[in-house]
Amino acid sequence: MKKRLLGQGLEVSALGFGCMGLNFSYGHALSNDESIKLVRDAVDRGVTFFDTAEVYGPFTNEEIVGEALRPIRDRVVIATKFGFNIQDGKMAGVNSRPERIKMVAEASLKRLGVEVIDLFYQHRVDPNVPIEDVAGAVKDLIAEGKVKHFGLSEPGAATVRRAHAVQPITALQNEYSLWTRGPETNGILQACEELGIGLVAYSPLGKGFLTGAMGKDSKIAENDFRKILPRFTPEAMEKNQALIDLIRRVGDEKKATPAQIALAWLLARKSWIVPIPGTTKLHRLEENLGAADIQLTATELAELEDAAAKIQVEGERYPEQLMKTTGL
Repeated sequence: MKKRLLGQGLEVSALGFGCMGLNFSYGHALSNDESIKLVRDAVDRGVTFFDTAEVYGPFTNEEIVGEALRPIRDRVVIATKFGFNIQDGKMAGVNSRPERIKMVAEASLKRLGVEVIDLFYQHRVDPNVPIEDVAGAVKDLIAEGKVKHFGLSEPGAATVRRAHAVQPITALQNEYSLWTRGPETNGILQACEELGIGLVAYSPLGKGFLTGAMGKDSKIAENDFRKILPRFTPEAMEKNQALIDLIRRVGDEKKATPAQIALAWLLARKSWIVPIPGTTKLHRLEENLGAADIQLTATELAELEDAAAKIQVEGERYPEQLMKTTGL
């Protein structure tokens, strides 16, 4: 597996593994043993970068990831997140007060079974806590040897600059894919370029849609969080099929799957972009990792870009109340 550098010299595999879906959000959960095996299979295939969060479960995802990676701790980079207020096992808004950040760090260290968190993200910006205070709290944790690197997820560009002035940021984690291109226009890619920050692209396969496996007739379970997403109504999926048709045509020419083309496109954008697709299936994991070996030529990229620009993506990526938590 090829390697890439995020900010502050953090080296990771060119493709990471988003662990959320192992047991959270998508309506189907693997058993702990199945999850542990899949994470270790990923390591065996060269993946060194694993992403989790306290809110996934909540808490249980960190425990699974920790158990899976503990025997091979020196070979991997583990990222986790703070920032949601979890009460009675449910999200209840955000909370990034410094004392809360430090409490979450201690709890995450224990659940993961590690001595240091490699990359500690603020999951969502807390409008009630100055970002300078958040960065300062993580700076303290770094000084104490409990955290190595600081990250933010879904911040606004101005917030990034303010936080970076207090504690250098290693990575931003934002949704970025062929059908979610906000980082190109909201200043995030520009801030990363200027400040030397890496971009970790979550949902690089459009929460499964860009694999080509979903369509207007797909049945989404009631406990699958995509059920509430505007892009996953039957009407939106029917209209957005044009994007799948495009990447499938490119894939046919390259002898690659739609998922591989979607990931290869992201990898070609910038050398410091690292997608973190998730899966519950070994064959999908191997398919995703194959994207690292696909080289899209300048001509192919230009043609893909031109065709994609003519496709109007139907639906917002989140409902209104969730969109309000991003870009702060």
